Amino acid sequence: MSLELRWKEMYCQKLMAPEEAVKKIPDGVFMASSLTNGQPPALLNALAHRMASGELKGVTYMCSLAVRPTELHKPDVIEQINKYNTLDAMYGGPFERYFIDQGLYSYIPHRLFDGPMMTARVGLGAAVITVSPMDRHGFFSMGTNPDYLYGFIRRNPGCVILAEVNEHMPRTYGNNYFHISELTAVVENNIPLVALPDIPISEKDELIGQYIAERVPDGACLQLGIGTIPNAVAKHLRNKKDLGIHSEMLCDTMIDLYEHGVITGTRKQFLPRKWIACFAFGSQRLYDFMAENPMVEMHDSEFVNDPYNIGLNDNVVSINSTLEVDLTGQCASEAIGTRQYSGAGGQMDFIEGAWRSRGGQAFLALYSTYTDSKGEMHSRIVPTLALGSMVTTTRNDVQYVVTEFGVARLKGFDLRRRVKELISIAHPDFRDWLKSEAQRLKYI
Repeated sequence: MSLELRWKEMYCQKLMAPEEAVKKIPDGVFMASSLTNGQPPALLNALAHRMASGELKGVTYMCSLAVRPTELHKPDVIEQINKYNTLDAMYGGPFERYFIDQGLYSYIPHRLFDGPMMTARVGLGAAVITVSPMDRHGFFSMGTNPDYLYGFIRRNPGCVILAEVNEHMPRTYGNNYFHISELTAVVENNIPLVALPDIPISEKDELIGQYIAERVPDGACLQLGIGTIPNAVAKHLRNKKDLGIHSEMLCDTMIDLYEHGVITGTRKQFLPRKWIACFAFGSQRLYDFMAENPMVEMHDSEFVNDPYNIGLNDNVVSINSTLEVDLTGQCASEAIGTRQYSGAGGQMDFIEGAWRSRGGQAFLALYSTYTDSKGEMHSRIVPTLALGSMVTTTRNDVQYVVTEFGVARLKGFDLRRRVKELISIAHPDFRDWLKSEAQRLKYI
């Protein structure tokens, strides 16, 4: 029997219905799934019913940034699950945010780079993944989503691996493969990947994008996050040359820059000419672009978000968002007061990596104000963070803060200079108040 036939036979032996596959998960384990399109809906629906029935007990299931509703997002099902098991999240998207608010999910503080090492100490007993179809050598690719989960599994050999094969998941290059012999069970579910809808860029986004783009040199290596501000930055980079990509996430604006000849990767020092990332979320155009494209390499977060690896490139430009900044430079990027809003993700990983990079720059962007439910405007630059706020980026690490009013450089400067810089980019209506508060706090 040829090896190819052997792998096909092994595939058939492991192929089963989702309800049978989840019976392979033992009681009492810590288990996880990927981000976004890496979450396998057929397996998760079957898992939810097994946990809610009490057939599976003592399990802590961790997920992040769900983009497709499953049985795990039905309040009555979750309440039943919580009688026997625990639901956790490492990042709060709209689904997780709602259930964390209700006390039905709990949040796991972490840095994305640390995730795989963290599970090596906690222990991972099972994982559910979405993969591309098997190739003739018996391998499956995690495609758009090795994210943290590939590293979780590799750090915990012997854990139960349930794979949902989806013909719409692109096969990608990099280190994100599993062999059929490693999988505990296989199910099939061919559904289109969720695409990120177009989000209009506002006037504030445009201004912030221009401020950051002006500071991006030719040959820079980009890290862009999700949202309108990174998209606005990319829009204003079309006059640049030889940019590279080493980013936690891949997004559509990178393809736009590639098509304009801006991204070549030729000046990258670490894996030149390669786009390096641990997950992708965007349009079908992005997923098609990634499929079997030798230029694109998908690795786990322990590799991509390692500040050492990031810093091997010169002129790293990291662009992320924050929610609130105090006058000392503390940035609350994942929570509003005590309310978990998103997660730390890889923000600190890339800020540290950019600092290690020769010529590197890390920008944290936010609108200068927000309007509350009563229609009242408030400053996002504040004298002190809201009571109970979680600090994501410490004042020791923050480099540049950007609003629609300009760029504040903080790292290396004392409190007097920081206050001056931050007030200069605050909304004009709040500048006198911030100055008065800074004097009260004896910062100036």
